[in-house]
Amino acid sequence: MAILGIGGLGHMAIQYARKMGFEVVGIARGHEKEAIARELGSHHYIDSHREDVTERLKSLGGADFIVATAPDSETISLLVPALAPQGKVILLGTGRKPMQIMPGMLIGAERSLSGSFISTPAETERALHFSHLFQALPITELMPFEQANDALNRLKAGKARYRIVLTMNQGN
Repeated sequence: MAILGIGGLGHMAIQYARKMGFEVVGIARGHEKEAIARELGSHHYIDSHREDVTERLKSLGGADFIVATAPDSETISLLVPALAPQGKVILLGTGRKPMQIMPGMLIGAERSLSGSFISTPAETERALHFSHLFQALPITELMPFEQANDALNRLKAGKARYRIVLTMNQGN
């Protein structure tokens, strides 16, 4: 299973995939995230700035699943040929640019592309149970509620590592 994007969703996806028994490939831009990807459970890391992601995934045998948490339509489009036959791309991150995929890339090897935006309360409960049972826990940054605007700005700028939790002043 390849995880594209090692941020808020991606850092959880790596842990879940590893705990489910998949051989995990973390994909992100730059070498900075390699150490955390491996610490979270990634067996392999691909720096999309330095490597041909598609060729590297193919060299690893292709991906049965690609979970795209980053809104990078160009990279997602390039990754479809790296799917194994009957492989599936699951989009979790949205972007502003259209994807460019040749229909033959899907039809010829019976590949599929799907998206998911939100889960039901029952699915969320199962995910929380899985997280607790297997200790697949988020990395959080604590910030006081009074700094909520700063926290939002960190999120918008992509500087949150990896989830921000606002804390309430317990002194009053």
